[in-house]
Formats: sequence, structure tokens, C-alpha cells
Amino acid sequence: MTTQHPHADGHGHHHPGQEHGHGHDDESGMAEVLDLDALLLREHLQEIFDWTAAQAGNPRTIVDLGAGTGTGTLGMARTFPQAAVVAVDQSEFMLGRLAANVGDHHLESRVTTLQADLDAQWPELADIDLVWAASSMHHLKDPARAFGEIRRSLSTDGMLVVVEMDALPRYLPADLGFGTPGLEERCHQLLDEAGWNAHPDWSSELEAAGFATAARQKFHYAPEADGELLVRIASTFLSRMRSGLAGQLSADDLATLDQLLDLEGPHGLAGRNDLSMRGSRTAWAVRPR
Repeated sequence: MTTQHPHADGHGHHHPGQEHGHGHDDESGMAEVLDLDALLLREHLQEIFDWTAAQAGNPRTIVDLGAGTGTGTLGMARTFPQAAVVAVDQSEFMLGRLAANVGDHHLESRVTTLQADLDAQWPELADIDLVWAASSMHHLKDPARAFGEIRRSLSTDGMLVVVEMDALPRYLPADLGFGTPGLEERCHQLLDEAGWNAHPDWSSELEAAGFATAARQKFHYAPEADGELLVRIASTFLSRMRSGLAGQLSADDLATLDQLLDLEGPHGLAGRNDLSMRGSRTAWAVRPR
């Protein structure tokens, strides 16, 4: 949703490599990760959608801010079958992928797209019953302004749901059986220091913007995953991480990552049976005071 930092995705990653501007290749890599995530975390996301339904009642108009490839958009459309959904993203490429996904689910009659750079100009939105913002607010230059704009765009009993990842997902065991134990921990520490996936606790900003919290909850995930799908998403994520951290990791750690990413090699991810995907997200449901 900005020039240099990433647009969000419907369910929550700030992926390594995203923030260095994004050409088409990077966007298509990002889109692939988002779609893989949606497959792997389907039950986790459904839990958050169901929680949202319990908070939001029966919204007629929904806006998905930072829609990415449309995981949240489709989730909202399925969860609220009477609602019209507007998917907002700055990226024409992402919205193209989203439109194709919407078409695959035959939801064209209820879902529309809107290309907008929320840092530049806020779109004309009014009388919205539910705004869904999953992993999008921390990408904006001025989240406080955005919260104010959202509040103004809501209907009188409208609701905003903000979802953020608590940390980047973990895939590897601490000891891989080769290399120095704790590789993933060291990578995550470097990513944290670089401010990747940095997102604050929004409670005070939401309050300052005139919202009252209706509910807040943490959702954990560690899905029982299809091995092949897990290898695909872990290798995509780790390769983005490797390119992002190439100048900072030790030669030993880079060599270990390269061996993991050599899927045909003796130490490749494809030969492991101890991969998993684990993490958590926090969601806030708030209404204008």
C-alpha cells in the first residue's frame, strides 16, 4: 500500500524481500506465498472469520483493506453470504490475481476491486458495516490517520477488525542434524532487528482514533499439513529469507540454508519429516465510541 514497503496480504505476512520495492517477479513470488498460506492455514483463518462473524452481526457492506490475492476477501464473502465486498489494494497485479480467484469461486456478483494507495489518497468509502484489515495497517506510513479515515467511513454501528501476526511463522526444528543448532532463531532475530513484520499492539492507537474494543483474541496455528505443501511454503519462505539476510548471516548459516533449499540434495527440505508451520495472530474487533 505504499511505494517502498509491502502491501499487505489478506492474512498476514510481511515476507522477507518484500520491502525493497517490488517488480513483477517479486509480486508473483509474493502472490504464490499468499495462496500457499491460504491453503495451509485454511482452518486457522476460518477460526478468525467465525470469530469475526460472532462480533460483527450481519454486515451488508464489507471492505478488505490490503486485500492481496484475496484470501480475506473470499473469507468475508463466504462468511457473510448477504454482503457486498470491496477489495482494496495498491497493486494492480495482486488485484488481477484476486479477480481470478473471485471468478474461480463464482463470486463476481458480490465482490468488486478498488486500486488505491492508502498513503496517497483515501478512497471514497462511506456507510461501511465492516472493515477487515489483516496485516495491512503496519505497512502504512501513518496508521493513526488511516484509523481516523476508517472510523469516518463506517456506518453508525459499523465495526473494524484488525488482524496482525505476532511473529513470522516457524518451520524448522531447533537442531537440523547438521550446521549449528538454532538457525531459524538467529534468522528471526535478524529479521526483527531489521523491523520486518514489525507491528505494534494497536490498542492505544485504536483508542486514540475513537474506537472502543468489543473483543480481542489471540489465535494459534500449527496445522496438520500435507508434506509436499509444507515443503513448498517452507522453501519459498526460507529462500526469501536467505536473499534478505545474505549479507548478515555467517558463512556456516548460509551454507546450511543452501543445503536445505537444495531440494534434491541429501539435506534438502524435501527429505525431512520434521517440518511444521507454527505461529499466532492477534485480532481486534472495535467499534466507534
